[in-house]
Amino acid sequence: MSAVLKIKEVTSLAINQLYDCQLVPGDILVNATKPEFEGDYTVVLFAFIKQLKMSPEQLGQELGQKILSEHPNLFTGFNVIKGFLNFTLSDRYWYAFLQDSADKTHYGTAEPNGQKVMVEYSSPNTNKPLHLGHLRNNFLGRSIAEILKADGYEVTKTCIVNDRGIHICKSMIAWQWFANGATPESTHTKGDHFVGDYYVKFNDVFKQQVETLLAAGKSKEEAEKEAPIMKATQQMLLDWEAGKPEVMELWKKMNSWVYAGFEETYQRIGSDFDKTYYESNTYLLGKDLVESGLASGVFFQKPDGSVWIDLTGDGLDEKLVRRKDGTSVYITQDIGLAVQKQKEFKASQSIYVVGDEQNYHFKVLKLICQKLQLPAADGIYHLSYGMVELPTGKMKSREGTVVDADDLVAEMVNIARQKTEELGKVKDFTREELEELYDIIGLGALKFFLLRVDPKKKMVFNPEESIDFHGFTGPFIQYTHARIKSILRKSAQTDPGDKEIVYTQPLLPLEKELTLQLEMFPSVLQEAAQEHDPSKVAIYVFNLAKTFNSFYTEHSIGNAENGEKKELRLRLSRFTAQVIKTSMQVLGIRVPERM
Repeated sequence: MSAVLKIKEVTSLAINQLYDCQLVPGDILVNATKPEFEGDYTVVLFAFIKQLKMSPEQLGQELGQKILSEHPNLFTGFNVIKGFLNFTLSDRYWYAFLQDSADKTHYGTAEPNGQKVMVEYSSPNTNKPLHLGHLRNNFLGRSIAEILKADGYEVTKTCIVNDRGIHICKSMIAWQWFANGATPESTHTKGDHFVGDYYVKFNDVFKQQVETLLAAGKSKEEAEKEAPIMKATQQMLLDWEAGKPEVMELWKKMNSWVYAGFEETYQRIGSDFDKTYYESNTYLLGKDLVESGLASGVFFQKPDGSVWIDLTGDGLDEKLVRRKDGTSVYITQDIGLAVQKQKEFKASQSIYVVGDEQNYHFKVLKLICQKLQLPAADGIYHLSYGMVELPTGKMKSREGTVVDADDLVAEMVNIARQKTEELGKVKDFTREELEELYDIIGLGALKFFLLRVDPKKKMVFNPEESIDFHGFTGPFIQYTHARIKSILRKSAQTDPGDKEIVYTQPLLPLEKELTLQLEMFPSVLQEAAQEHDPSKVAIYVFNLAKTFNSFYTEHSIGNAENGEKKELRLRLSRFTAQVIKTSMQVLGIRVPERM
């Protein structure tokens, strides 16, 4: 049991015994003690002051004295500052923790809890390659999946590919009109880039045609409707929906080019999925649910035949679920797919990693599923995230101004190469080892920078800033891990390994601070899982790396004061490297053995 859980347990018991309450450990809030106060962990008392009709000082003193007297092996002292009861834990506790935990390979991860969770992320369109926004989406989705796994959940990773609709037809028409039979192979172009170029081409030609029609006296609305390339695209969409063979053949061929390109990018960035859904196979789902919703009174029909749901009582508005011509809308398809996924995987929670521009959509989706009493409707969760911008501003895919994911990854690896060579510490690496190291650093910097921010916040991505070996960055943490591994290699013959050691000397402040941070790791993982927020892990592992560097600057390991201190510091170093590696792994980031 961790110190936090133990403190919650003894505090709830003490309050119940002293004041005849019925508290459980979950009612107690425990935080790490602030640096300006003396102590290791703090019990926050404000929630009980009104109920017990006591001053914070009196409550803190009575609780502290009772707990200290009953648990002398766990605590050595306490102090009360306003509504905060600060406990100092005994060295005996910390030494026992290090002995029990320091060499556990899976320290911090929880046992399986039997609960199933589905995480849906990426959701690309097949008319363009993945871009910077997709990278934040993929890194968030995969990291939260790994964090949930570490917290004991059985996780299924899914992706829905938007492979139909007017946008797809725009690329198809542009290819028909202008490609002269060119292919990704004949032009030596990656498939998704190849198709994306024709999406941009469509918009360029469309603009020119609209300008010509405007000059001929047409209104803007008329010009946009009558532009020949747009009329051809709309006809192609009708032909696709009718299953016209030559259109279906072209659609399948161009999508296959895109899928090959996507797969190459996914492998490059470390994204993977257990199941991929395609909108062309799911867009008709949910129609039967409209009928059942009408029968149960959840939906209502307007005189024109369209079907709606009234969500005004829930603070929203009326929402269309079936058009008057009988065709479904996106929300209907999503309801149908939610039902299909639930049947396939029986997940109690379904997490959708989608940008914050879809916040309203997912509120509606969850409400409708709840009102239809669909299985696991309460478990629908929208992991909403903010837009990623560059220092130069927003991106626009139709104008070809997005930051392409492949180009950005290549740029990051190149910056990693330049910065590493500037430091000049890799002269004994082979060419293959150097290429792998640049890859580890470049991708690590990119992922960490995009994950270190609370998902809900918008952010500005600066490639140069993300690769700083001294800042709040992935490379700083990677360098710390490599530094520890170097220390351990040099001390291999004197490292006590996992043998039991009896420590007799007091922990020095930085030794204790590092130990306390290591002990917090399981609760950080749990908090990140509960809040669906990988930035909790990113901030934690950065602070751990900072503390280790302060510890190593202050205290010699190889030339420690005595054998006991050397053994303690080696164990702390090995434990820190292990926790750094696990933390970075759940963020999808590799750490090198040397740098």
